[in-house]
Amino acid sequence: MDRDGEATPRVVRSFVEAIPTPTLACDPETHAIRAANAPAAELIGQDRGTLTLMGLTDLDETDETVDGDPVGAVVDDAVDREGVTEFEWETVDERGRRRLAVSLHATTIADERWLIVGLTDVTDRVTAEESLRSQLRVVDAVASTVPAALFQCSVDGTLARWNDRLAADAERDGEELSGTDLTVLFDDETRDGVAEALRRVYRDREPADCEATLLTRSGERVPYRLALGPIVDDGEVTGAIGVGEDRTEASLREERLAVLTRVLRHNFRNDLNVVTGFTERAIESVDDPDLATELERVVDTAERLLRVGETSRRVERLLSDRPAPTRLDLAEAVDEALISLPAELREGADIEVDVPEGVTVSAIGYLAEAITELVDNAIRHSEAERPRVEITAAELPSESWASLVVADDGPGIPPAERSVLTGEETPLEHASGLGLWYVNWIVSAGGGSFDIGSASAGGTRIEMDLRTPDDE
Repeated sequence: MDRDGEATPRVVRSFVEAIPTPTLACDPETHAIRAANAPAAELIGQDRGTLTLMGLTDLDETDETVDGDPVGAVVDDAVDREGVTEFEWETVDERGRRRLAVSLHATTIADERWLIVGLTDVTDRVTAEESLRSQLRVVDAVASTVPAALFQCSVDGTLARWNDRLAADAERDGEELSGTDLTVLFDDETRDGVAEALRRVYRDREPADCEATLLTRSGERVPYRLALGPIVDDGEVTGAIGVGEDRTEASLREERLAVLTRVLRHNFRNDLNVVTGFTERAIESVDDPDLATELERVVDTAERLLRVGETSRRVERLLSDRPAPTRLDLAEAVDEALISLPAELREGADIEVDVPEGVTVSAIGYLAEAITELVDNAIRHSEAERPRVEITAAELPSESWASLVVADDGPGIPPAERSVLTGEETPLEHASGLGLWYVNWIVSAGGGSFDIGSASAGGTRIEMDLRTPDDE
C-alpha cells in the first residue's frame, strides 16, 4: 500500500519495470519500498511482494555506508537535494558478503514525489581492486627489498613509479621524480644512449640495456647500468619497466684489478724472460748432457708460463669487450686462424683443412682466435716428429647449426684437464687449461657449445657447435 492507503500508482510500477537494471521506487518520507522490478528482486534475493513490505534500510543489518555514514541520513539528504546521490553499501545474505553501489534520485511521477533507487552489484569490481592492491603491495615490498633501482616509465618515457633506491641514487624526492623524463637524470654524453634504449623498447618491443652516467642533485657523476623492458597491454606498448644499478664500486674494482693484472703480467713476463735468457746461456756453457736436459725443461716451462700470461691477457680483453655475436664466414675464420699461428708451428706440422665455402655462423669476432688456440695446443702438445691436425666443418641437418672440428694425433688431453671444463675440478694444471677455457668462453658467448672427445687417430677431437644466422 502507498502512503495514502491506496495501491502504488500503475505509472510508477510501469516506470520501474521499464528500467532494465535493478531499480526500486521508495516513499521519500518513510523510505518504504513501494515498487521493485525483476532485476532488483533477483539481485536482492527476495520476491517483489516481500520487497514492498520492507524499507530501504531493511535490505541489510548494516546501517552504515562503506564510508561510515548512516544509510538513513544519506537517504534523507538525497530526498532534499537535486541530482543523484551515490554511495556503496556492504550487504550480507545467504549468498555471502556483497558490495552494492546505490544511486538515489528524488523525482516527481504522477504529481507525487518518489525516491528512485538504482542498485548495482560491484562485488567483482571490489574483489578485483583488492586483488590488484594486494599485488601492488607485493610489488612494492619486492621493490623496496631489491638492492637495485626499479622504476616504471609511461609511454612518453616519463617516470610513473620508482622505488626508494632510485630516489636515493639520484638524490631526488618523489615530487621531483614524478613525471620526469628518464633521460634528464643522465649526463649529456650518455643521455642519447638512454633515449635510444627507450626507443628500442617502445619501437621494437624488445629488452634493451645501456651504460650511462647518472647525475645526482649534488652534481656527482655515477656510473650506471640500465636494463629496460616493454610493458605490453592488448598488443600495445603502454610503458617500460627498468632496473638501474650503481656501478661505482664495480667500476673501481674492475679498474684496480685491471691495473693489478697489467703490473703482475708485466713483471711476470720480464722476470720469465730473464730466467729464459740466463738458462739458455747456461745450457751453452755446461758439458753435462743430463744437466743440459734439465735446463731445457726450465726453458720449456718458462715459455709455457709466458703463453699462460699471454692467454690471460686475451681473456681479460674478451671479458672487458663483452662482444655481441655477428655473422662470420667459417672458412674465412679458419684462414685467419692459420695465418695467426706462429710460423714455426705452421711449418712444422701437417694441417689439413676441409671447410666448405659459404658456411656462415653466428659467433663473436674472437672465433678465429679460438681456432688458433686449438691448433696451437694440438701442435705444441704433440709428441710426433711432425704433428698432424685436421680442421673440418659441416652444416648440421637441423639447418640452424654448423659444426667445426679440430682433431689431432697427439697424446690427448689429460682427464684432470678435461675436468676443469666439466666442473669436476678447479685447478688449472696446464697451459692449455686456460686456453681451453678461453675457447669455451668464446664459443659460449656466441650461443654455441664445446665438446672434447677422442680422435680416430688416437689424439684429441674438439667439436664446436655454432649457431647459424636466423635468416639462413
